[in-house]
Amino acid sequence: MNGESFMLVLVLLCTCAFAFLNGFRDAPNSIAVAVRNRALTPTYAVLVAAFFTFVGTMLSTSFGVYLISAVELNVPTGVPGMALLLSALLSAGAWGLLCWWRGLPISSTHALVSALAGASGAAALLGDDGVHDAWRMLAGGVLLPLVFTPILAFTVSYVLVIPVTWLVRHSTASDVNGVSRAGQAVAACAVALGNGLQDGQRTGAMLTLALVTAGAAQPGAIMLGPQLLGATCLAAGVLFGGWRIAHTIAYRLVTLDPMRGMVAQTVSAAMLFLGAMLIHLPISTTQAVTSSIVGAGCNQRFESVTWHQVKRVLRHWVATPIVCAAVGGILCLAVHPLIS
Repeated sequence: MNGESFMLVLVLLCTCAFAFLNGFRDAPNSIAVAVRNRALTPTYAVLVAAFFTFVGTMLSTSFGVYLISAVELNVPTGVPGMALLLSALLSAGAWGLLCWWRGLPISSTHALVSALAGASGAAALLGDDGVHDAWRMLAGGVLLPLVFTPILAFTVSYVLVIPVTWLVRHSTASDVNGVSRAGQAVAACAVALGNGLQDGQRTGAMLTLALVTAGAAQPGAIMLGPQLLGATCLAAGVLFGGWRIAHTIAYRLVTLDPMRGMVAQTVSAAMLFLGAMLIHLPISTTQAVTSSIVGAGCNQRFESVTWHQVKRVLRHWVATPIVCAAVGGILCLAVHPLIS
């Protein structure tokens, strides 16, 4: 096996490992609140979440095409290009593991895109073109959604609680909770499907990009093989469930009743569908879900939000593009002498 073949196998393995980690970390987005409110049992929740994540990944290629088009000009061919991809994957994966260990929900999408931008900038310093495209990718794929997603999700969830509360004002608490739990179970499946539509395509895009960089495939659309492999790795990660993060989302950030949980997850799913199908913007599942539950939880008569925990999560959201871009660039610079 020559050096280029070894690098290709290494990048493909790291991409699959990142997909597994992504599913492992993102599982709480769709199931944490539903399990907390007893809308779904933990075992059934991870099973349906894995199924709908797999289906969502296979249904859409919008974000995958976006990612390929955004980074294709930044990736040199051959071993240097694969070293760039490997640096980005290691940077984003390490940050994701650290945040999982600390029970913090952060965006794997933003981590990977930021790491790609940082590694691309480092490659430009070494003589490759594309640094301007790297900054465009960082601005359009990370910075804009980082501002847009939390504000919109928080606001819509907060406002939507008002008409929903008015509609059930004459119903008993048991009836409202029963209907809300059923609705929340459906919404949890919708969030998992939206997670597949958004996050699942990243893996197929990275696998395809690695093959294109190695000269083993033609650029353009995502091939069926990488898409199927990415969907399988992502769904396998969901099956294991990142319960550290689930505990943060369901217990540490906010206290939610089933009705507000249903509202929050419905808003999250709607944003993921709109982002994947209409505006083709890489919306973070983590940020949409977390902001929605905080927004819905704020609209209660008693104080239910643990604001110091919310601020802690927000700090890590802001730190994600900075840390991942910096580490991705440093790794790319460090690997360059080895591949030369």
